[in-house]
Amino acid sequence: MAEQNKELILSVRDVKVHFQVRQGNTWPWQPSRTLKAVDGVSFDLYAGETLGVVGESGCGKSTLSRAMLNLIPATAGSIVWLGKEMRGASHGDWQTARKDIQMIFQDPLASLNPRMTVAQIIAEPLRTHKPELSNDEVMQRVRAIMVRVGLREQQINRYPHEFSGGQAQRIGIARALILEPKLVICDEPVSALDVSIQAQIINLLKELQREMGLALIFIAHDLAVVKHISDRVLVMYLGHVMELATKEALYARPTHPYTQALMSAIPLPDPELEKAKVIQILQGDLPSPINPPSGCVFRTRCPRAIEDCAKTIPPLHESQPGTLVACIRA
Repeated sequence: MAEQNKELILSVRDVKVHFQVRQGNTWPWQPSRTLKAVDGVSFDLYAGETLGVVGESGCGKSTLSRAMLNLIPATAGSIVWLGKEMRGASHGDWQTARKDIQMIFQDPLASLNPRMTVAQIIAEPLRTHKPELSNDEVMQRVRAIMVRVGLREQQINRYPHEFSGGQAQRIGIARALILEPKLVICDEPVSALDVSIQAQIINLLKELQREMGLALIFIAHDLAVVKHISDRVLVMYLGHVMELATKEALYARPTHPYTQALMSAIPLPDPELEKAKVIQILQGDLPSPINPPSGCVFRTRCPRAIEDCAKTIPPLHESQPGTLVACIRA
């Protein structure tokens, strides 16, 4: 389905998340410095679509996801949810919006209250957002969603420490889906799990997405996992978008030098192809977000950088059908 025929549910424009920090043994009267965790990210998300977000640790992926839920306030920019501007919205407006936007966290056990049973954990969103439901109605919905995510009804009164990592993540998925949201933000939901369990969770999310018409924002380090679940992929580096493309375009013809370096590190199942592959190793260290490079933030590690790269921040532009790239040489 063409994007113009889909419902636009989330529009993010030039969102920035900056923090004021003090370094080392600075004196109290010395000014703080600005850490630019997210610095001008823009994208659209459509109903039923999965947007993968990838990049190195510290590039701003998780900060961006939390800004979209107002768990961290955005410093600047626009976050439009279902046609309503949410940056600067009231607590009541966010409370209403959060019925339709839920989150699955990276560490399943750390995200669950150890003093609450599975029934209490999964039912909590219902009791918060739908207080008109009776206890029997709540428990009926809890049992139904438990079965749907692969848990047994007999486990309803157990505590999180009695479950494996994969089972605990299923509890987190059940909690996120109990309200039947329109969007679920998945913040590295499989990175703490074994490979076989990762596949089960990814397949479960895809099945639930088809059944419920969910939109997903899927944050991950593993580009193979992102390829399996995403429709489009957003590549971040040091708080900026380097490339935004359809899955097919990105994996067949990566345009940005940073994307190409990430793609070259993906293991290939064919031993001969893997042996012949040339891995593009990035030189130098990741710059500090407190003191990012001028112009293109990737230029200090880019093998194709020229003098002009230091002068202006390259805007996202279409380099080929289905691909937006922030590179003056693309």
